[in-house]
Amino acid sequence: MRMRTYFIGIIIYGLVGTLSLTASAEGLPNFTTLVKQQSAAVVNISTERKLPSRSKLPPGIEIPEEGTGNEALDEFLQRFFDFGQDDDSDSDSLGSGFIISTDGYVVTNHHVVDGADKIVVKLNDRREFSAKIIGTDKRSDLALLKVSAESLPSTTFGDSDALEVGEWVVAIGSPFGFDYSVTAGIVSAKERNLPSESYIPFIQTDVAINPGNSGGPLFNLKGEVVGINSQIYSRTGGFMGLSFSIPVDVAENVIEQLKTNGEVRRGWLGVFIQEVTRELATTFGLDHPKGALVAEVMPGGPADGLLKQGDIILEFAGKPVVNSQTLPFHVGSASVDETVDILVRRAGSNVLVSLKLGELQKQDAIEEDIEEVEDVERTSDVVLGIAVEDLDDEIRDSVGLDKGGILVQRVMGDAAIKAEVERGDIITQFDGQQVEDVQGFKKMVAQITGDRTLAILVIRDGAARFLAFKPDVESEK
Repeated sequence: MRMRTYFIGIIIYGLVGTLSLTASAEGLPNFTTLVKQQSAAVVNISTERKLPSRSKLPPGIEIPEEGTGNEALDEFLQRFFDFGQDDDSDSDSLGSGFIISTDGYVVTNHHVVDGADKIVVKLNDRREFSAKIIGTDKRSDLALLKVSAESLPSTTFGDSDALEVGEWVVAIGSPFGFDYSVTAGIVSAKERNLPSESYIPFIQTDVAINPGNSGGPLFNLKGEVVGINSQIYSRTGGFMGLSFSIPVDVAENVIEQLKTNGEVRRGWLGVFIQEVTRELATTFGLDHPKGALVAEVMPGGPADGLLKQGDIILEFAGKPVVNSQTLPFHVGSASVDETVDILVRRAGSNVLVSLKLGELQKQDAIEEDIEEVEDVERTSDVVLGIAVEDLDDEIRDSVGLDKGGILVQRVMGDAAIKAEVERGDIITQFDGQQVEDVQGFKKMVAQITGDRTLAILVIRDGAARFLAFKPDVESEK
């Protein structure tokens, strides 16, 4: 009797599990209607670039342009070393894009068409059009193209800000040249900051994106474009579950500027910022890490004389600055010459600062020639486990200091090592006070009381940054 009850229980459990799986499967979204309606507006983009051929002859071997005189040898060189080939060769690349207006405007990635001599846009009905570049923007990795056609199928922009983590999304594109491949997944995270670009709050998804998907649309379940597929994180070159798309809320502004002006202008604040770590938060009187810490204010920039080193930016134009990654998004999307209010934490109090934004320069980086300090041992004083010495005028000029500062020659103490002080750092501030010379630094250290973490401002590799330093006061006495 007990055996019968046991087997009946197994059967019932199996039925319940099957019914549960069936119900779960019935609740999954069906993408077929979306794909049928939107595929026509997704395009394949192929480009051609003229690349100069390079001789692969071994070093030291030179052959006359007319050949060696030996037909068999010339054929061998041509086959294996590209000798005697044409001066130019074609380089083809594939990407994706989508039509945003019936009169032929097409959006794709900047890197898909960068350097292209010829661009061909192919629709899913097999029509092909030659496209011209209206404008590109490297910082956002967006490009606007135009084809000569009318009454084309087009997409509709959605609201990427309204996307929620866990929401279903669909990508259509040409991975590895396989046209109109459809992949689906969910939004994994929002406002992701990537090392390659700090002005885009990327949408992270687990939608399968591969080379060739670049520039293609990311749809929500309403069939609206909410992102432009741009990058993947991969150790193999293929999909690994981390895909990144440019939010359409950011892209719309870029596209409109490209369409109107052929280029993009962005707001510029003129400060260098860093993350507020847990240790640094305590030194600036915050109960938890938040905001963006101003490490340096650029002379002559919009913030010069208004923001200060050590300010923590909490809000920008009414938008909260959760961390240092979010500030560039807000500043870059603001208009040039716009006056904005900035809420900062300064010396334990909140201060509201108003300033007019400048324009972010087009160059990716400003390179400065800084002479290397000679690697020689000098007489140093050891303070807080750091061997320091006064700066000479040559070093001070090389890093743009008018006065003050001391040079770190060696790092020996555990506290300094933990704070990540490095040889070659120039200490300019200690616990909110300017460091004029080694003797002044010693006096500051002598006045330290209590067991607390202090902020040290250093210049490293030409850039200022704050370090959280918890000194061993007893060892200094």
